[in-house]
Amino acid sequence: MKSPIKQIVLIGSESVGKTSLASYLAAEYNTEFLPEYARGYIEGLDRTYTYDDVVHIAKKQIELENEILEKENEILFLDTDMIITKVWFQEVFGKVPTFVENHIRNHTKDFYLLLDNELPWIRDAVRENGGENRTKLFRIYKKELEKYNFKYEIIQGQGRDRYIQAKRIVEKLNR
Repeated sequence: MKSPIKQIVLIGSESVGKTSLASYLAAEYNTEFLPEYARGYIEGLDRTYTYDDVVHIAKKQIELENEILEKENEILFLDTDMIITKVWFQEVFGKVPTFVENHIRNHTKDFYLLLDNELPWIRDAVRENGGENRTKLFRIYKKELEKYNFKYEIIQGQGRDRYIQAKRIVEKLNR
């Protein structure tokens, strides 16, 4: 099911600027962006996250997505997607709940901006995939987008170049 609101997802490994770019694009198009729920949730834990925590995160992200789609917007930028959550389940727990796969198939987005790994990885309390894992995850996300035949473009470079590329792509989509 596709929403009448144009949905553009920013997807990529940790520390590639998804939140910054989503926020910038939302401001440029006078709309909103949906931040990633997982970050705040994991930061609030006083223990290691579990499979059940990630199930909660996935369900809450879907709930927040549905809520924001009720607002009067023409375009929406999403700072994450169930594809990232699916890969998280696969990589950490070796299994994916059916509802995650169903959401990916039944709630398609209009376009994906796949951010490359050219920005330096910055360690923080919740990031766990620096180094070669970033490259591995980038490849997995790309493979998932292709598996579902989702439309995407790769955003490369650093600094202002990323913003210019992303805005050019969004302008093309809005024609």
